[in-house]
Amino acid sequence: MTPVGAAERRRRAGHDGAVVWITGLSGAGKTTLAQALERALFDRGCGVFVLDGDKVRHGLCADLGFSLPERSENVRRIGEVARLYYEAGQIAIVSVISPLRADRARARALIPAPHFIEVHCDCPLAVCEARDPKGLYRKARAGLLPEFTGITSPYEAPEAPDVLLDSAAASVEQEVGRLMAELQRRGIVADSIH
Repeated sequence: MTPVGAAERRRRAGHDGAVVWITGLSGAGKTTLAQALERALFDRGCGVFVLDGDKVRHGLCADLGFSLPERSENVRRIGEVARLYYEAGQIAIVSVISPLRADRARARALIPAPHFIEVHCDCPLAVCEARDPKGLYRKARAGLLPEFTGITSPYEAPEAPDVLLDSAAASVEQEVGRLMAELQRRGIVADSIH
């Protein structure tokens, strides 16, 4: 038990803690969206931080590979870190493929409703491959990445995400606007800048 309660943290920060969990295929726009949302929330005075899957893999999860059990452990660790941000009254934006529904459900179970928001960046595989910002699809198609999500490893899209974004059609500004509206609707952030 911490001597500083959630109500005190909210009064100080001007917002509740939350986890915005952005899932989708590689190249779907998760990181771009996460960074734009972080900027928008920070500019409103919110305590916010992005937990990006690639960055976490280079540090906290550097000991893990890409088999499904290792991917599950990666998501478990990120979920636990996100929970700590939530408990500190911060808004954690998680940008990670997190390919399995069960793993995302486990992360959701760590955060009380309505403070966990699952966001699906829904983008057709063909569009993700055309974007291919890191050249990963090209490597996967050449057989150089044997366990690549969406090609040789499964991706289970959310069946009922809290927010579904068509990241092939909507602009980043439109997507951020929808997420800000959802955060406001849930009472996590106020309608006005403090």
